[in-house]
Amino acid sequence: MKLDIAVLAGDGIGPEVTAQAVKVLKAIAMEFNHVFNFKTALVGACAIDKTGTPLPEDTISICENADAILFGAIGHTKYNNDTLATVRPEQGLLGLRKTFDLHTNIRPVIAYDDLLHKSSLKVKQIKGTDILIYRELTSGIYFGDKTFSDDKATDICTYTRAEIERVAHKAFKAAQSRKGKLTLVDKANVLASSRLWRKVVLELATQYPDVALNCIYIDNAAMELIINPKQFDVILTENMFGDILSEEASVIVGSIGLLASASIGDKHVMFEPIHGAYTKAANKGIANPIASILSAAMLLDHFGLVEEAALLRAGVDKSLQLHITTPDLNTKYDHITTNKVGDFIEDFINNPNETNLNFTNIHLGQSTII
Repeated sequence: MKLDIAVLAGDGIGPEVTAQAVKVLKAIAMEFNHVFNFKTALVGACAIDKTGTPLPEDTISICENADAILFGAIGHTKYNNDTLATVRPEQGLLGLRKTFDLHTNIRPVIAYDDLLHKSSLKVKQIKGTDILIYRELTSGIYFGDKTFSDDKATDICTYTRAEIERVAHKAFKAAQSRKGKLTLVDKANVLASSRLWRKVVLELATQYPDVALNCIYIDNAAMELIINPKQFDVILTENMFGDILSEEASVIVGSIGLLASASIGDKHVMFEPIHGAYTKAANKGIANPIASILSAAMLLDHFGLVEEAALLRAGVDKSLQLHITTPDLNTKYDHITTNKVGDFIEDFINNPNETNLNFTNIHLGQSTII
């Protein structure tokens, strides 16, 4: 297969973790005789610095002509407390989602057995957790009209039936292929937009009699996600609630550096880790690249390259088993860098039956590839 992939590494740790995703995708291409062409483009704070805009026209053009977008992270600490800045890095990501109508965001939450002890939650609570969060991505409060002054600000949240239906259908179909359970998270007791969500989803549920639908409020969902995450199979929710819940879910898996995502539109697709730019950790070799690498696995899945995705995930699993992980997860070895994690998974893809050799060489700072 031939794929043209736009690489938007972005800011902070984005370039470091994205480089590892590209590395393992190149290994997959070599192993399975595919052709993956990568073309880089600017987005976020680095784009503002060079062009004055967080989403340059050149970047839009590169993405428009690509089969998929591989995204890193955006943001910079210099914008954190600058409330008057009208041009912000985050506008680059929101602009990508809106420009390419990436309306459905899919975020897997999996509790890996080898990392259960890394969670601050009890092992018995989280063992076996396997959730898919379906988040609407191009509407709601993040994209509504906004006003701001010294003493008043507004953010308008608007949803249409069509916007709800398209993501809801995908969530129902995902539930059909899993355990047959779908949970709608809303705030229908307070918000008019949530009442429309509940009305539409309840109507659609009649088309999916094999899926058990449960509707709960966001505050209850946030609590239940911590108390008993195993009760959930597929979660469906609106933009802001999905953002918050998926970040909360990182507590279950032990690190936000493990959570990948896919953003799906009718014509375009983008794959990215859910974490931010974490600027203060940039260029220190401590950023966890696994979320970015697992996002690359979701890219492979999307194009039907199931065997390839399985091999990549097997490499991730082995890296976790052998503690080839960055400091957020690793207290056993203090010299495993972002790059070394990528090297190990790259080596595993090319030499899956030589794990012991890979393990030894990574600790020696070498690679088995000659």
